[in-house]
Amino acid sequence: MQVFRPEDRGYNRWLKKLNRRADPDPEVRHTVEAILDAISQQGDEALIHYTGKFGGPKLTPSELYVTPAELDAARRTLPRDVRKAIHTAQTNVRAFARRSLRKSWFMKNKQGAVVGERFDPFQRVGIYVPGGTAPLVSTAVMTCTLAATAGVAEIVAVTPAAKDGSVHPALLGALAECGATEVYRIGGAQAVGALAHGTKTIRPVQKIFGPGNAYVVEAKRQVFGRVAIDLLPGPSEVLVIADDSAHPDWIAADLLAQSEHGLGSAAILLTDSPRILQEVAAAVEEQVRLSGRPKELALGLKNASLVLVPDLDAAITLANRYAAEHVSIATKHPGEIALQLQTSGAIFLGGISPVVAGDFMAGPSHELPTGGAGKSFAGLTVDQFQRRTSVVMFDKPSLQASLATIETFSHIEGLDAHGRSAAIRLGSQKKTKGPKKS
Repeated sequence: MQVFRPEDRGYNRWLKKLNRRADPDPEVRHTVEAILDAISQQGDEALIHYTGKFGGPKLTPSELYVTPAELDAARRTLPRDVRKAIHTAQTNVRAFARRSLRKSWFMKNKQGAVVGERFDPFQRVGIYVPGGTAPLVSTAVMTCTLAATAGVAEIVAVTPAAKDGSVHPALLGALAECGATEVYRIGGAQAVGALAHGTKTIRPVQKIFGPGNAYVVEAKRQVFGRVAIDLLPGPSEVLVIADDSAHPDWIAADLLAQSEHGLGSAAILLTDSPRILQEVAAAVEEQVRLSGRPKELALGLKNASLVLVPDLDAAITLANRYAAEHVSIATKHPGEIALQLQTSGAIFLGGISPVVAGDFMAGPSHELPTGGAGKSFAGLTVDQFQRRTSVVMFDKPSLQASLATIETFSHIEGLDAHGRSAAIRLGSQKKTKGPKKS
């Protein structure tokens, strides 16, 4: 963890690094290209090869699939407190999602034609659920629940397995509870490739959702176009804006909560209070000793920074440049600051609002843009599981009222067949000649 004050050497250079863009690392990009190419050409064979190569189990194609019997057993053996937590979170997420669902609508335009939008669920989606260093049960809730609420028929989940091929039973149980219809014990870029290209064992999907490490995010970026993707959610991030009214121990707890995800995680404090800066640093050192994940926490804290800024306006500017996944506002007037944040994945108003509540159960999905992608992407919402189709219906009077406009565009663009295709329906073909040759 680093501490930066305005008088420190390199302070301005460090601040410039906060202006991020979600650009892939060249080495990661090349590695993922090779993996995806192999998956597209060799299917299951490449999928199994890369799973073993990157520390996963040695599987056969038939072992990739988690059977319905396994899922049912995991669901039935969920401990009572785990089942209750899943249901509580699921209830909030589902209620929030229902408010966000898009509904089909129709109207008549000025010429009398019927126009509108139809929203249908995707038929088959893929959901990536991280499970390398921790079984992210909450991610199953925050993704599969939205897919099920939208009415998706086939919800295909992929998640990394342990060296022995097992998947944490609580994660399997959560996937079953939240609507997954197929589950495969694979992870990494190769899992994204399988969902996009399809293999003999795994049929391709229409759209891929879910967070992951740098390789998973890059794989999603590279398969975009072959399939749709939701956003670019990578390693966890938190940025805290605090003034002198904040609780240093609460801030330290939020910074450590995101840092314990391990490699690639980022935690930043921006404060105009020298006292808060100093006391948060001390609180972090004290709370580190309580961690049950010291190895992962140490990796995450390499990217942690405590920064003294001249004032809260400077903090807002830096926060918008950084575009953090989570932004916690621990100030006297958090609402005033929140209105000025334009790139945050999720905003938590007031020091009493812990980021972990959003991670686990508040209602909005915790799948959020990271790595600077928040400048272009918003977090996951249920309507991303819906496919939009525009609808147009003319009758003779409305087409007649529209013909002059159609013919004008046809003429100016030099596309005479366009105009003729409308005029022929009204017996008015003579009006749709192409442009004269010079």
